[in-house]
Amino acid sequence: MTTTIRDQLRATLQTQVAPAFAPEVPIAQQRLVLDGMGAAAALPEGLAVVQEPLAGMHAERLTPADAGERGVLLYLHGGGYAMGSCTSHRALVGRIAAACGLSARVPEYRLAPEHRFPAAIDDALAAYRALLAAGHRADEVIVAGDSAGGGLCAGLLVALRDAGDPLPAAAILLSPFTDLTFTGESVQSRAEVDPWLSPAMLEPMIRLLADEGDRRDPRASPVFADLRGLPPLLIHVGDQEILLSDSTRLAERAQAAGVAVEIEVWPELWHVFHFFAPLLPEANEALAKIGAFARARLAGGAAS
Repeated sequence: MTTTIRDQLRATLQTQVAPAFAPEVPIAQQRLVLDGMGAAAALPEGLAVVQEPLAGMHAERLTPADAGERGVLLYLHGGGYAMGSCTSHRALVGRIAAACGLSARVPEYRLAPEHRFPAAIDDALAAYRALLAAGHRADEVIVAGDSAGGGLCAGLLVALRDAGDPLPAAAILLSPFTDLTFTGESVQSRAEVDPWLSPAMLEPMIRLLADEGDRRDPRASPVFADLRGLPPLLIHVGDQEILLSDSTRLAERAQAAGVAVEIEVWPELWHVFHFFAPLLPEANEALAKIGAFARARLAGGAAS
């Protein structure tokens, strides 16, 4: 049964979803499609959704029914730095928050092409610092993100460390986009099996975001960063996605730098498969593992 569900979802991605994000489709239309996908997803039961600005950005607070009073999840959404919003990611973040037993904050950082690098990383820094200014201890904050948001999380950790800010308790990276130069081996080796992403889809978005010289900036492509001193990382990635190497190389370099890293490569799965909970059993299993990781690392039992 699991294989059948997985195959059906893969076929939907190939035939219906991927064409909607083809390079010839205007970014404005792609944004509407991604938001529509998110809006159609069912929210976890009991999730409270409140519009609450963060660092001057439009943002939402998502609070599961059993959220603890301490601890917070700062979630940076994906979308190739050109798409994504609270709407597109509300259901996914709600399920992650429920798994972690945490209230989540989801800011809408500035997107390309209207705002180029380093606007997104500047907004991520502002959001994190706003949480601390509001009274959250750094060791009670977990940062998380998917795809571009996962890369942005890694870049945020590097920027915080370099600025001398207190670091969060941990980071959760789902299929993170960590190399804007597309030099990972899987960009080619997984091109025929990835049902969703392709270099032809991503490269135009990155041209909207950053010049060639900025693409190796460690805040934009944290796979090239000095990763020493970062907090524990949990990385989930599908074995059938072109960004597989973005995860495996980041994990290898983080481990070599002395960072505690847990990476899981999920067989026969694709980019941010977590979106397909509760339909996809593997997505539900992955969410449970995310929750266990977060609860184990929050100081003082914040998510117990």
